[in-house]
Amino acid sequence: MSLSHAQVQAQLTAPGQLFEIEEIGDTGVRTWKHAPATFRALLEMSRFHGEKVFLVYEDEHITFEEHFRRAATLAGRLVEEYGVGKGDRVAVAMRNYPEWVVAFSAVLAAGAIAVPLNAWWTEAELAYGVRDSGAKVLIADGERAVRLASTGVPMIVTRGEVPAGARAFDEVLGEVVADVKLPDVELASDDPATIFYTSGTTGNPKGALGSHRNIGQSPMTVAYGLMRAVAMAGKDIGAAAGTRRITLLTVPLFHVTGCFSAMTTTMFSGGGLVLMYKWDPEQALRLIERERVTAMIGVPTNAWQLMSHPDFGKYDLSSLATLGYGGAPAPPKLLERITTNLPNRAPSNGYGMTETSALAIGNGGADYQAKPDSIGLPSPVVDVRVVDPMGEELAPGEVGELCVRGPNVILGYWNKPEATAQTFVGGWLHTGDLAKIDDEGFVYIVDRAKDMVIRGGENVYCAEVEAALFEHPAVDDAAVIGVPHDELGEEVGAVIRLAPGRTVTEGELQSFLAERIAKFKIPVHVWFREGELPRNPGGKILKTHLRREVLGA
Repeated sequence: MSLSHAQVQAQLTAPGQLFEIEEIGDTGVRTWKHAPATFRALLEMSRFHGEKVFLVYEDEHITFEEHFRRAATLAGRLVEEYGVGKGDRVAVAMRNYPEWVVAFSAVLAAGAIAVPLNAWWTEAELAYGVRDSGAKVLIADGERAVRLASTGVPMIVTRGEVPAGARAFDEVLGEVVADVKLPDVELASDDPATIFYTSGTTGNPKGALGSHRNIGQSPMTVAYGLMRAVAMAGKDIGAAAGTRRITLLTVPLFHVTGCFSAMTTTMFSGGGLVLMYKWDPEQALRLIERERVTAMIGVPTNAWQLMSHPDFGKYDLSSLATLGYGGAPAPPKLLERITTNLPNRAPSNGYGMTETSALAIGNGGADYQAKPDSIGLPSPVVDVRVVDPMGEELAPGEVGELCVRGPNVILGYWNKPEATAQTFVGGWLHTGDLAKIDDEGFVYIVDRAKDMVIRGGENVYCAEVEAALFEHPAVDDAAVIGVPHDELGEEVGAVIRLAPGRTVTEGELQSFLAERIAKFKIPVHVWFREGELPRNPGGKILKTHLRREVLGA
């Protein structure tokens, strides 16, 4: 007999169960009662997984015990040798190396705030993140260290040349002993833990300030989504919970999807996490076969490119049971392709933001097959509603701004009280996404209120690219739009009106931008327009008109 969503939720969240729920005071916010209160508690719990392999990178295999010892040792060095204390910021800037995980764990275990910086950023963008966060120490790989050398902040460098004045990661770590202890520091659930930068629609990126509670709740939310799909399918929850999950991470750790939906969830569950230097579909196929990967986490682009690779049929992918993706619109066509190319798998789609510590709403199993255009149901500890421009809640089926409340919602924006007040209102996060909710509670994203392009899971805010374009003397006016793309979801396009008597080519513009913004933000399609760009009476460019003009849609 199949169970309803309400019955499954009641079963999984019953008193004494892993997913038992309690309320935080009289706030109306519910939490997972048995979630780790702090990241430090999660780290200490992870040690019980002992000699199981936690991290895989190329030919390196690091156990949970090895990771704990390295993280605890580095935490001690940060406190003793760099004077890092509770609330200090320590930036981490590197590719998906095992040292990223060790550094992140060490910073939080020392009571400091981890600041993961986007490894794709330019020198100027990285310098802004360091300056804005007030980082006391930088932990970087060799490639990032070169770009960060001018900041003047003490730096610890791994996997590459160590600039003058910096120290090598292994040298700082020194001897790692079995009986190492974590530094003595008192932490609470509401203490700040992370600053992840998220681009603003205007101006510089905003630092999303997350708490230890946010971190502890996130793996429970992911685990609940997996168990809900199992229970809805009428399968044995106990057997599913006992199956070790080996996850191939296809996205960067400096994004909340990689950090929270994959890394901390693996730390919590005792699974394994297979890291990639960068996304490569053929390498992904090899790793799935070699490491007997059971789950792949990323953006829709990753799943699409995996199945499109010419050698897709040459590898043993029998271990791969689930494909989870979010961070970008997932076309229903993707589910159809997975069903055809990887039958009897359990694809899932999710919705979350930096401000919700990754997953907040999820769609998997039979629900996803039935409603492939929905992002699913909110987690039991997450409340959602859709409101009109005045903040009034709308009825089911009506389109408005999606608002979210829960223990996963961050504290606010670092040193930006005005932006915090605008986005977090009365305990609710205003996402900027236009959505509707059906009679069964399933959420559908209709459009993005924010002027943004999502390219392969990377947020590209149009105003930032437009600002860079306007720096070119030949550009008189510019508008950046999203161009549909089968694999990436969207690519960046730009419509340009040239200044009188000026000329510039598409290639020249792209080269000009390469010195100012990250590569993934640079328009790959450029249209030159002779007339004025269409605007409304308030002066806002009518991008719908432009899209219709240049794309015919």
